Amino acid sequence: MEIKEIFSICNIILTSVFVICYLYQFFYIFWVLLGKDKSPAVKSDKLNKFGVVISARNEAAVIGHLLESINRQDYPKELIKIFLIADNCTDNTAEVGREHGATVLERNDPNLIGKGYALDFLFKKLLAEKDDCDAYIVFDADNLVDKNFIKEMNVNFNRGYKALTSYRNSKNYGTNWITAGYSLWFLREAKYLNNARMRLDASCAISGTGFCVSREIIEKNNGWKYHLLTEDIEFSVDMAIRGEKIGYSAGSIVYDEQPETFKQSWKQRLRWAKGFYQVFAKYGSGLFKGMFSGKFACYDMLMTIFPAVAFTIMSLLCCIAECIYGITVFVQFPEFANLFLFCILPFLYFAIIVYMLMFIVGFITLLTEWDVIDCPPGKMIKYLFTFPFFMLTYVPIAVVALFKKVEWTPIEHKVTKSIDDVNPQE
Repeated sequence: MEIKEIFSICNIILTSVFVICYLYQFFYIFWVLLGKDKSPAVKSDKLNKFGVVISARNEAAVIGHLLESINRQDYPKELIKIFLIADNCTDNTAEVGREHGATVLERNDPNLIGKGYALDFLFKKLLAEKDDCDAYIVFDADNLVDKNFIKEMNVNFNRGYKALTSYRNSKNYGTNWITAGYSLWFLREAKYLNNARMRLDASCAISGTGFCVSREIIEKNNGWKYHLLTEDIEFSVDMAIRGEKIGYSAGSIVYDEQPETFKQSWKQRLRWAKGFYQVFAKYGSGLFKGMFSGKFACYDMLMTIFPAVAFTIMSLLCCIAECIYGITVFVQFPEFANLFLFCILPFLYFAIIVYMLMFIVGFITLLTEWDVIDCPPGKMIKYLFTFPFFMLTYVPIAVVALFKKVEWTPIEHKVTKSIDDVNPQE
């Protein structure tokens, strides 16, 4: 067998395994578009008491708009308590929070840095004070919240879920190809992952912000015990291993701010990639055990945190190896056909496969979510074509994250839109 054939077989095997592993996510898409909703019925019409929790570090520029959108919720105000953690702040975030009616706790700890530690600080305090909230909803300071967010979250909380995630839209989709790339991926995650899981009565996954956790879970964990670089995925994985279902509240819409420069994006996604590796290292064995004991959520979370990156890196390594071999062939037989066959074609094949896959995913998402995206139509179409390039930039990020030490660093938020700016119906 020729070396060229060996490389081709390796690529076919990798592509086939990738398709088999992720075929269920394509089934998710068809189920959302054509299937029936199997999510559990609402068990009661109880109006629960919610604590809204926000961790903020030097977010005075944007925190006021979030608090205003929370204060405008279509839900009894006496059943909403707002807690703001001013975490290692050097600006007037705490003051702005108090002006908007939040209970502000100031935390100063330069050693334990990150959202997970801030949440743990607050929850331990609330447990000690025997706070009477039934559940807590966690937002990031740059968010904006639809007026029906808590009302819809209450309906789904009454289905019996101990944790819920929400529909994650963006307040700066149309800024550039980077913000659009983030935004389209999060819309796809909400509509065609979590929505599908919920409709199939499977377990969903927490994604960064706009999620709800019951007091019962906080008590079991004695606070917030998730301190890896991606504490949201760590929480989701731990819930899957424990057999606890996470629900999805489609009507709870949160608007998130996305990084606008590639430098900011690189730092953030490098942290995410490193965090995924950390979660895999800590919980991988538990996920495998859960998967082989029949917990589909464990398989789903395993596919979320590691294999796609592994397959991509292995495919890239095959391309590099084939290219190196091609150079040696070209040196012996300096013909363009050899250069194209061994050095150009493998990378072209890899790029086309990834591009087309991401384009199809982006196209379906854009088609169904068109009406809820705050962006001019021309830009939405343009950024559909750049979306696969945005996703391809994860490849070098994933490789660097394998070797680089990564620490949590804040990202400056400066998109000072109000809820009326992104959703005029508010």
